[in-house]
Amino acid sequence: MKVAFCAVFALGSVTVTSADDKDKEKEKDKAVSATGTWTWTTPGRNGGAERKSTLTLKQDGEKLTGKLSTPGRDGAATETEIAEASVKGADVAFTVTREFGGNKRVTKYTGKLTADAITGKAESKDREGKDTSRDWTAKREATK
Repeated sequence: MKVAFCAVFALGSVTVTSADDKDKEKEKDKAVSATGTWTWTTPGRNGGAERKSTLTLKQDGEKLTGKLSTPGRDGAATETEIAEASVKGADVAFTVTREFGGNKRVTKYTGKLTADAITGKAESKDREGKDTSRDWTAKREATK
């Protein structure tokens, strides 16, 4: 009788542990959404004031849409639609194409998404056509 009781008790414990493990796995698998407003600053040219960029994203599954707003030369914000955008797990990727004096410049952004930040690289070509890369970290803005 003691053996039967111990066996039932042991199986019950395994089941509870198994359910707890499944709950923990579900929590871990819940991906953080990229939907929201993200901001970061970059140094100004020639020691000028920092420039604040604002990225507004909407995530639908792995599909990502949004706009990047950056200060223009006259100080007015310039909004540009993002393209080739996706979210796969914690990996975020998108491109931004800007036009200056008839020339197009494409910047490819890649990063890792967490609950409050996207950290990654922005890659483009400079005026001479050489590859450039810089780090970027966007912070999630609080919802209003």
